[in-house]
This record gives sequence, structure tokens and C-alpha cells, in this order.
Amino acid sequence: MRIQEFIVVEGKDDTIAIQRAVNADTIETNGSAISEDTLRRIEHAQQIRGVIVFTDPDYPGQRIRAIIEQRVPGVKHAFLTKDQAKAKNGKKIGIEHAADEDIRYALQNVYTTTENMPVEEITREDLMYAKLIGHPSAKARRERLGSILNIGATNGKQLHKRLQAFQITVEQFANAMHTIDQEENNV
Repeated sequence: MRIQEFIVVEGKDDTIAIQRAVNADTIETNGSAISEDTLRRIEHAQQIRGVIVFTDPDYPGQRIRAIIEQRVPGVKHAFLTKDQAKAKNGKKIGIEHAADEDIRYALQNVYTTTENMPVEEITREDLMYAKLIGHPSAKARRERLGSILNIGATNGKQLHKRLQAFQITVEQFANAMHTIDQEENNV
């Protein structure tokens, strides 16, 4: 599988994992201390072939993603869940620990944020009703929702914005919540 866009990852081990799973060029941020030079390379890459941001599903990965998104509008995003990115010993999380098929799936299901496009509104009240905020099981339900919709894990404040940014429709949201409710009822 050949990926045309440059894939932005955090480090060398991530590049090795990406190139093991797909044929692609990467740009490494060298961790969360993303430099001005690296940001300029990402801007240039976006103009030439496009960019997919594929960072670890943790706080530093989200921070890098936000910095790039602010600086380089229109980049695409690929996500893995924490479970998919967990090392065999269960102690570390990173793209480099993911299975090839999970990496390929994430890269086949990328999102582009488009904050100015009108989309049916999923309200904060909808999130409360769906037990995604303000409920004892909210964190687990948000993680599962992020996995189903392939938008990554979020906290309660980020979820509403991410649903809008990735133009998740009310129908997609309802279908995902139905799946979560069915899974919980079958446990």
C-alpha cells in the first residue's frame, strides 16, 4: 500500500513501524519539542503532497497534533487507540508498538478537520445524555467512541470540538452510541 502524503510521526521507531506497514515517506518531529524548522518542512510537505499527522495516543502526541493543526491548516489525521499502540509489556504506548494491520487501517481512515463547514450539531446535552460527560463511565465510553469513529481518545472538553472538527454526523454519532450501548448490555 502506497501513501502519497507525508506522514508526520514523533520519532525513528515510528518511521520504522510505518515503513514496515506501508510504503510512505515520513517527517519526524523528534518528540514534543517540535522545532520551527520541522514546522516549515511540514508546511512545505502539505503544499507539495499533503500531510497525515499520525502521533501517539497520549498527551505529547495530542500536543504535537494541535501545534501542527494550528500552523498547517488542512492536514489529515490518523489515529490509533491506546490499546492498539500499547507495547507487549503494557507499559509503553506509541505508534512503534502497533500491529501493521492497525497502522494500515488508521491510514485508510484519515480525517481532515474543516471547522468552517456547516454540519448538524451534536450538542453538549447530547454528550451528557449519551453518558460521555458527567457520568462515572464517561471516560471508557469516550475512549470506545473515539475508537469506533476513528477520531482518537479525548477528554470531555475536547470531544465536542473534535466531533465538530471531523464533521461527525448525528447519524454516525447515533450509530456509534448504539454499538457502545449494545456492547455494554452484552457484558
